[in-house]
Amino acid sequence: MPASPSTARAINDRLALRLLQREGPLTAGQLKQLTGLSRPTVADLVERLTVAGLIAVVGEAGEQRRGPNAKLYGIVADRAHLAALDVRTEGVSVVVSDLVGAVLAKASVPIGGDTGTGPAVEQAVALVERVAKEAGADRLHTVGIGAPGLIDPATGELRDSTGLPAWHRRLVAALQERLPEARVSVENETNLAALAEQRDGVARDRDTFVLLWLGHGTGAAVVLDGALRRGASGGTGEIGFLPVPGTTGLPSAVDCEGGFHSLAGSAAIVELAGAYGLSVEGGAAHEPPAAGVVRDAVALVAGDDKEARHAGGCAVRAGTPDASDGRASAGPSHDAACAGPSHDPSSASRFLDALADRLAIGVASVVAVLDPGCVVLGGEVGQAGGEVLAGRVEERVRRMSPLATVVRPSSLGGDAVLRGALLTARDGAQDELFAPPER
Repeated sequence: MPASPSTARAINDRLALRLLQREGPLTAGQLKQLTGLSRPTVADLVERLTVAGLIAVVGEAGEQRRGPNAKLYGIVADRAHLAALDVRTEGVSVVVSDLVGAVLAKASVPIGGDTGTGPAVEQAVALVERVAKEAGADRLHTVGIGAPGLIDPATGELRDSTGLPAWHRRLVAALQERLPEARVSVENETNLAALAEQRDGVARDRDTFVLLWLGHGTGAAVVLDGALRRGASGGTGEIGFLPVPGTTGLPSAVDCEGGFHSLAGSAAIVELAGAYGLSVEGGAAHEPPAAGVVRDAVALVAGDDKEARHAGGCAVRAGTPDASDGRASAGPSHDAACAGPSHDPSSASRFLDALADRLAIGVASVVAVLDPGCVVLGGEVGQAGGEVLAGRVEERVRRMSPLATVVRPSSLGGDAVLRGALLTARDGAQDELFAPPER
């Protein structure tokens, strides 16, 4: 059944806008070539979109030919402003962009564990308002939020999860109350990271892959045939609860201690590093401590002693593991370690091998069930490990599974959550604004 004239116009307009989004400003002739539409049809859609305030003349093509230069049309970027939030247990980061995704302002604020729910919510909302003001945004059209925990697939709301701060759930309602004209949505942080890797990161060539999040905690996101899979209760990818060998017990319905989290969470990785005499004092703000020790170990293995001294604050220090329980013996004081660190690439290499052994357990479990063909080591720790850690994990998975799987390090790291939240906010705003009015 052929499309009605109004439906055909809507399809053509959406196609042209997506091309302008992807390619940047284009002439009517270029739109004709890229869309395959006739010249009159392109002329009509350009007029419609201009009258609607969605596109405008932004310059001239500058082509050397007889007659006037062709007009360049581009999306009106300030037609709407968007905000993205990365909500963590220890703080929140905010970015504000225009309609085409250009970042206009960005900031973060730490929120301590002893901060009450009300003050924590107020700090987060005030940060959004401040960043919006710095970006010159009178109002926000869409706000996308990435947060840890389960998102109810029926309501789209963040579920009450044991162990997460109460202010996380209150924040969504508070933002909607303070920004009544904005469309506010929340999504699991790992899912957003996967969407960002799929659109702008290392999974751009993959319709099917799994992202293994390695940050303060652990998680996974599953993309099958180009679509993000959330599961019946929104819990697809809660790999921290996966029962694994090498822990002291089993996870429970309310606590992932004893699961994969106990092997691959930030605290577990730092403890493992200590067993090989490696420790890091200090580190980048809002970064899991494990990212610093992994980055420094990779630098030692690569022979970059200077980077190992400075990448994570105080340098990696090599000590002597206690053979009785595999834990590091008491080392020198912080001041002594900073004053004269000793570097041992062989200890760093053994630590990375042991970490790869742990990660391979989780990766091989995912591979056995889903056969994704590609696993991305995401989060700050995955990015810090780079190709050195990813290669070690891939080698072990190859020995453990008959299913061919490539393992890649994240190219976006912890920034993937903000990037994914911004992408979803932009898609939502464009879906609404780019829909031509009914005639």
